[in-house]
Amino acid sequence: MRSIYLSLLILLSASLTPSHGQSVYGLKDCISIGLERNFSILIAKNDETISKNNYTLGNAGFLPKIDLTGNSSGSVNNSTINNTDGTRIVSNGAFNTTTYGSAELGLTIFSGFKAVTTYKKLGELNQIGQLNTQLTVENLISDIVSGYYNYILQVQLMNNLKYALILSRERLRIDEDRYLLGSGSKLEVLQSRVYVNSDSSNLSRQNEVIRSAQIRLNQMMAVENLSNEFSSKDTTIDVNPGLIYDRLLEATMVNNTNLQIASKNKTISDYDYKLVLSRSYPYLNFSGGYGYTLNTFEQNISKNQVINGVNYGLTLGVNLFDGNNQRRSIHNSVIDRESKDLRYREVEQGVKADLLTIYSAYNNNLRLISLEEQNFQTARENLDIALERYKLGSLSGIDLREVQKSLLDARERLISAHYQTKLAEISLQLISGKIMEYYK
Repeated sequence: MRSIYLSLLILLSASLTPSHGQSVYGLKDCISIGLERNFSILIAKNDETISKNNYTLGNAGFLPKIDLTGNSSGSVNNSTINNTDGTRIVSNGAFNTTTYGSAELGLTIFSGFKAVTTYKKLGELNQIGQLNTQLTVENLISDIVSGYYNYILQVQLMNNLKYALILSRERLRIDEDRYLLGSGSKLEVLQSRVYVNSDSSNLSRQNEVIRSAQIRLNQMMAVENLSNEFSSKDTTIDVNPGLIYDRLLEATMVNNTNLQIASKNKTISDYDYKLVLSRSYPYLNFSGGYGYTLNTFEQNISKNQVINGVNYGLTLGVNLFDGNNQRRSIHNSVIDRESKDLRYREVEQGVKADLLTIYSAYNNNLRLISLEEQNFQTARENLDIALERYKLGSLSGIDLREVQKSLLDARERLISAHYQTKLAEISLQLISGKIMEYYK
C-alpha cells in the first residue's frame, strides 16, 4: 500500500503542476477577467449609460425649447392690368424676393406637475438601469464561481480515476508475479489487464470533460483564445458551513436585486398614474420670439420692405372632454399599479421559496459530507485489508474489484457532496445579495 500511495502522490502532483506556458487562475482572477471582458456585462453597461443619459431636466420637460428658422424665396411673374378706361399695364419678368429669419422660444410653465413627475420617473429608470447591470454582474460572478469549482471537481474526479488506474496496475503486477511463480492463472492476468484498460478508458473520457469545463470557463471570461489551457490555484472545494437562514433571509429582503427591481417598477407605476392624472389639470405655456423679413420688388412703387420685431404670448388651456380617453387611461393605470404590486409579491414569494429550498439542500449536503467522509475512511481500510488478503490468495479478483469500486465510489460521492454544497452556498450568496464576497 505504501508504494500505491507514493505512486498516487506522484500522479497527483504531476496533474496539479502547470505545464510550460500554461496559465494559472485563482477564483478572483477569473472573476476579474470576466467582469472586464464578458459581453453581457458590456451590453448591460451600455444600457445603463442610456438610462443615465435620459435622466435630464430637458428630457423631463423643465427646460425651454429654442428654434432658429430661416427662409429665402423668390418669384418671377408676368402680369397684365386692364384698366376701366381701356388702358393696359403689362409687366413681364418681374423678379421679387422674400428673406425671412426668426428665433422662437417655447416654455411650459405648468402642465399639472407633469415635468416633476417625469423627472422622478426618469430617476427611477436610471436606478433600474444600474440594478440591471448589478444583476448581470451578480449572475456572471455566480456562473464563474460555479464554473471554477466545476473545473476543480472534474480534476478531482480525474485524480480519483488515476487512483483507480494505480490500483488496477498494482493488481496486474500482483497477478503477473503470481503467474510467473506458478501460483496464479493466465485468466486472472487477462482479467486484470481488462480492468486496467477499462480504467484507462474512463480516465481518457474524463480528460474530455475537463477540457469542456476549461472551454466553458474561458467563454464566461470572454477569453479570445477559447482553447487556452489553464490550471487552478485551488485544488479542493472548501465550503462555508456557517450560513444561517435567518441572517440570509434578512439580507435577502434588503439586498436581493430582483426584489429591488420589482420595487422600482412599483414606484414607476405610481408615477405613470400621476402622469395620467396630470392631463386633467390646466396647462400654461409661454411663447416668444423675434422675426425679420425682407421683401424686394423689381417693378413696384416700393423697392423693398423690411419687417422685424418681437412676439410673445401666453396660452392657458384645459381639456374638458376627449372621448372618455382620460377616464380609460386612469382606469388602466390603476390596474397596472395593482399588477406591479402583485408582481412584487410574486417575486418576493419566489425568492423566499428559493432561499428556503436551497438552504434545505445546503444543510442536507453538509450532513452528507460528514457521512461520506466516514464512508470513505471505512472503504479505504477495507481496501487495505482486501489487498493483503488478495496477495495471500484468500480473496477472489471479483471481490477485490468490488472493494476497489466501493472505495472509488465513496470518494466520488464525497467529492460530489462538497461540490453540491458549494453550489448551494453560491446560490444562497446570490439570492441574499452577497455574491460579491467571492471577489473581495
